[in-house]
Amino acid sequence: MTTRPPDSLALATTEPPDGRSPEQPGLRAGLKNRHLSMIAIGGVIGAGLFVGSASGIAAAGPAILVSYVLVGALVVFVMRMLGEMAAANPTSGSFSAYADRALGRWAGFSIGWLYWFFWVVVLAVEATAGAVILESWVPAVPQWAWALIVMVVLTATNLASVGSFGEFEFWFAGIKVVAISGFILLGVLAIFGVLPGSDHAATGFGNLTEHGGFLPHGPGAILTGILLVVFSFMGSEIVTLAAGESADARRAVAKATRSVIWRVGIFYVGSILVVVSLLPWNDPAIEKKGSYVAALDTIGIPHAGEIMNFIVLTAVLSCLNSGLYTASRMAFSLGQRGDAPQSFVRTNTRGVPQAAILASVAFGFVAVAFNYLWPDTVFQFLLNSSGAVALFVWLVICFSQLRMRGIILRESPEKLVVKMWLFPYLTWATIGMILFVLLYMLTDGSEGGGRSQVLLSVLVAVLVIAVSLVRERIRAKDAETAGAPR
Repeated sequence: MTTRPPDSLALATTEPPDGRSPEQPGLRAGLKNRHLSMIAIGGVIGAGLFVGSASGIAAAGPAILVSYVLVGALVVFVMRMLGEMAAANPTSGSFSAYADRALGRWAGFSIGWLYWFFWVVVLAVEATAGAVILESWVPAVPQWAWALIVMVVLTATNLASVGSFGEFEFWFAGIKVVAISGFILLGVLAIFGVLPGSDHAATGFGNLTEHGGFLPHGPGAILTGILLVVFSFMGSEIVTLAAGESADARRAVAKATRSVIWRVGIFYVGSILVVVSLLPWNDPAIEKKGSYVAALDTIGIPHAGEIMNFIVLTAVLSCLNSGLYTASRMAFSLGQRGDAPQSFVRTNTRGVPQAAILASVAFGFVAVAFNYLWPDTVFQFLLNSSGAVALFVWLVICFSQLRMRGIILRESPEKLVVKMWLFPYLTWATIGMILFVLLYMLTDGSEGGGRSQVLLSVLVAVLVIAVSLVRERIRAKDAETAGAPR
């Protein structure tokens, strides 16, 4: 094995100088505490919550709540493990850098590039989703033009400075948080019949057990629900990457990690509980209009569809903004460790990795083009081959934490300010849960379903791992040749 750069993966031992990130002089600490706080809160509220929950409710009925609780617990455990490592060593490479240190360079290389691939595909998905909404408002501008406009604007935002990214994300996330909080408040008032001006009859929580019971499709539907909701949680780990560009990264990561329980509990479980309590789970309006629009309609909120479209657009733009940031910082970190072109490491005068951003958005533009030209072939392949990457990332975080705990205790025990509960037993239990989800996905043989996602994602992962091992072999031979006596 080759030796890794000593300064990029060793636990940080000094405080960051003014205006710089704690890891190297290229990135700047331009993210404020309020930026990181809102990124942490809004990071768990993706567009998938607003537009994807209807299919979960249809598949599992009120029992979808159990699916959300189980996946939410999984996310809490993974974030706790990631928080333990990130609080000890904040870095823009996050779990990829920790995997490099704990499992080997092949692991850091592989999961870093897979994660980058995942997010640049997401860029295309979200750009298209945003364009659909914008075209419905301004049909004179074609959908492809809206996708182009959205991508260009957010690319410019990310190129300007990390502070501009943080400011945009602060407001995007803020709108999501206010919207979901307001929805829960109005819904609770309507459930108990005390919402002023509403003619919605008080139902309490009767809809949870009526209309076929709490488990109308049996206990197995809970597992089906897990497959439908698990990927809407992706993004909670972004705060640990962003922490590398803040002045007080360790404190921000610790705070975000400790608050993930109530964030998942309120925004996901709380809002879905409101939906399935306000109206029957089998109400046709849920699938026709979407779960949140149907709930708002049933309590008499005017223009519910337009309101929700605006909120979904905000969530889409937030995902695009943070996805471009995340992909570029992962590319930066890979370059810093010698696993990507060195141009990705160079920053401009504003401390922004310009080449890494442009490379990420370029692939995003190509994926958008595939979505319009070959949506059912090439683009579907891209979607399926990145579909299980989120679960691969969570697995790598778990295995890395098993090794990193000992490294932190040995080198800098005072930096173990966030600890995974019941270590190592809960870590192994989380690994078992993730593997179970992956195996259960293999039972879903529908077109574009879980089986194709897992198999194609594994295929891509194997190819990336093979590339990493070949590179390691070449590096080892080069090192032997350079060290041989002449």
